[in-house]
Amino acid sequence: MAERKSRSPVDKRMTLREAVERFTRDGDYFALGGFGHIRVSMAAIYEMIRRGRRHMAMAAKTAVHDVDILIASGVVDRVECAYSFGHELRGLSPAGRRAVEMGRVKVVAEISNAGFQWRFKAAAMGLPFLPTRVMLGSDTLRYSSAKVVEDPFSGKPICLLPACYPDFAFIHVHRCDRYGNSQIDGITIEDSDLARAAKRLIITTEEIVDEDLIRMEPERTVIPYYLVDAVCEVPYGSHPGNMPGLYYSDEEHMAEWLKLSRTDEGVKEYLDKYVFSVEEFPQYIELIGGRGKMEYLRRLEMLEEPLRAPWAGRR
Repeated sequence: MAERKSRSPVDKRMTLREAVERFTRDGDYFALGGFGHIRVSMAAIYEMIRRGRRHMAMAAKTAVHDVDILIASGVVDRVECAYSFGHELRGLSPAGRRAVEMGRVKVVAEISNAGFQWRFKAAAMGLPFLPTRVMLGSDTLRYSSAKVVEDPFSGKPICLLPACYPDFAFIHVHRCDRYGNSQIDGITIEDSDLARAAKRLIITTEEIVDEDLIRMEPERTVIPYYLVDAVCEVPYGSHPGNMPGLYYSDEEHMAEWLKLSRTDEGVKEYLDKYVFSVEEFPQYIELIGGRGKMEYLRRLEMLEEPLRAPWAGRR
């Protein structure tokens, strides 16, 4: 997708609402950066729910709270599943599992997490597929879009994974400049490849910094500006998930969601309280405890506080 985008350095700053309205469409197939509860653009997810997006399909690669709330809110009705319908050590996802069991959401394909990585990498490299050995001999292969052929060199079976080009992707980063040059602290997962594979790329960032600051450490810029369509400054934009080095995941908030999402009525209560009652993400941050709560989560991330985890005592 990169060759079709302008190399002109254009100021791409806009509100999250504008980015969602301009670059996401009902029916799209999309992916999110980050991993599990870590560095996921939750602010973008809430905005898509507020904007009433529908009939979307999601690349559910280690998708936990993100896919769960997108399914529960009716945004996503199809998933290509690697790891979904669980909140990792916190337990299973009541809302997502209920939606599948009642036929409100369909698992259209399965794949391994590595499989997703290679599908994005194939797209990033401009290749139609990548030969791999993932999923061979597994049931997952049967439900995937991969094909098995004979390796012309060894004669052994080889798995071909088709390139994946999501219609759009949200990636949450630690900092970027107004053009979209983005830096991520810590593990980048497959976000560099995803940024190159996505037809439209929206960056949400903890802060927008001067381009001179980005140029001081160019080796840290994992996503170059010419891949980016929109830049949205959203401090704390990964809450209730973890932003490495800045704030830990909000276990109390996760526990509230897991409790409420056991019923459709509870889902509505959560969405009314935290999504539909606010116009923008800063108001949501005030609702969950404001700067005091975020300062506590910062201390947790820095190992300066003991962890309070309500789910730890659940039976």
